[in-house]
Amino acid sequence: MRAPTVPIALTAVLLASGCGAASGEDAEDAAGVTTSAPDARLTLVADEDPVASAASASRALFDTADVVVVARDGDAAGTLLGASAATGLGVPLLLEPSGAGAADALTTELERLGTTTVLAVGEAEGGGGEGGPEVVAVPADPDAVAGATGLELGEVQQVDDGAATAAVAELDPGQPAALQPAGAAPAAAGEDAGELPAVERAEHLEDTLVVTTGDPGALAGVATARAAGARVQLTGGTDPRGSAELVELMTEQEPQTVVALGAGFAAEEGLDWKLDAAATGAQLPGGGQLLFPGRMMVALYGSTEGAALGVLGEQDLEASIERARSTAAPYEELVDMPVVPAFEIIVTVASSVAGPDGNYSTEQPVEAVRPWVEAAGEAGLYVVLDLQPGRTDFRTQAEQYRSLLELPHVGLALDPEWRLRPDQVHLQQIGQVSIDEVNEVVTWLADLTRANDLPQKLLVLHQFQVRMIPERERLDTSRDELALMVHVDGQGPQPAKQDTWRVLRQTEPDEVAWGWKNFYDEDLPMLTPEQTVAVEPRPDFVSYQ
Repeated sequence: MRAPTVPIALTAVLLASGCGAASGEDAEDAAGVTTSAPDARLTLVADEDPVASAASASRALFDTADVVVVARDGDAAGTLLGASAATGLGVPLLLEPSGAGAADALTTELERLGTTTVLAVGEAEGGGGEGGPEVVAVPADPDAVAGATGLELGEVQQVDDGAATAAVAELDPGQPAALQPAGAAPAAAGEDAGELPAVERAEHLEDTLVVTTGDPGALAGVATARAAGARVQLTGGTDPRGSAELVELMTEQEPQTVVALGAGFAAEEGLDWKLDAAATGAQLPGGGQLLFPGRMMVALYGSTEGAALGVLGEQDLEASIERARSTAAPYEELVDMPVVPAFEIIVTVASSVAGPDGNYSTEQPVEAVRPWVEAAGEAGLYVVLDLQPGRTDFRTQAEQYRSLLELPHVGLALDPEWRLRPDQVHLQQIGQVSIDEVNEVVTWLADLTRANDLPQKLLVLHQFQVRMIPERERLDTSRDELALMVHVDGQGPQPAKQDTWRVLRQTEPDEVAWGWKNFYDEDLPMLTPEQTVAVEPRPDFVSYQ
């Protein structure tokens, strides 16, 4: 019976089996190894201690192993070559402590696996002893490992410390490279260590995906995963939505089981639903499913119904897409990240008359906006829907555009300048919105994003006076489904704009991205792209009006 792993419920489709072959003379006399997928769709292996992490990874993927490879924690040469040997043999790689502490994790796992023979590589002693497995000890030398195992190792590959886990993830179980630390001196020849019994590989876990950040502490677990025939994907971070490669892989492979390997995953809240989102395969313009940092957006602002409200309406749809691309193009040589062209479409327009609903806001029909939204998405643009609600509230208006906000490339902007009290009319005062109303939208939009397994969604707060969003320090920044942005959209002389930028940035919270607006006619002068990216801090979103 498998020892329990740490399961997390996961509703996405995500392990099973492959083929095995004897590694030695006669399969009938071969040492036995069995693998099986974890019972849970998502298994977390997040031990901080590398020795415990190696044992947990083995427990997640292997049921039995007559033969196991052991290296000493901290012995880079032994661990790397041990990873090559374990991958080639199809058996777990376990670690023994480097200090005098008890090797409970190692000995417990050897007993659970029913191990009878240990290949101890490098400085490792192998966990043998009276009543323990037989130990075949070899130096961290490719020829010695090949002689003891019968493996045909590939070419020697020297790897830097920071790239070691990635190199193990790429090992070919059919002919693993002989991994060594960069600049490693040849190992001293040892006595004849003897030979391991032949090993019959277990069925490959071809439908299991192991994700890891590349943390060195997970290296042994990565080797164990490759030995089991599982696919390993490095993510670069603990949020799976941040890796375009992982999102693409999950779509192509549709793994049935995911193992998150690395101590950092323990602190990643919502790992289950984030994997659900990654499994949809939906990618944001610029790649991946997280917005900022990682890309810069450059947007045309305005209404699709004419030029009066901004540059977006100065040309038809096809020409607007081309203009957005040409406006964004100069930024590509100025920043070291993808530059994404965008539309910010005013879908509810502040009105001088109350209108039939009395809210002093004219709502554009969804079906009138949809062609622009869908064409922009097909062209690789991001779209932000801008609300000027008058006397109604932002949540009520946002609900009208739910079907568009359910598209992965569509975000939302709240414009408090046009949020009126019941006794106010536009252009007689500058509006404002309570932080409670903003947080209501945060909750609604985050819930919509999670319910539809969408990539992270942008929520923009337009602001050019502190009073427009009182108590902004209470903004709810806890929802990872959203990227929150304060967009500083004042106009006029540059000293005044820079002062507004400075004042607004002094107000909390810190966990927001920042946007800047360039006005063609009202700014004196309007910043060039070079001057715009020189604004400190560099804006994540630049719009043109």
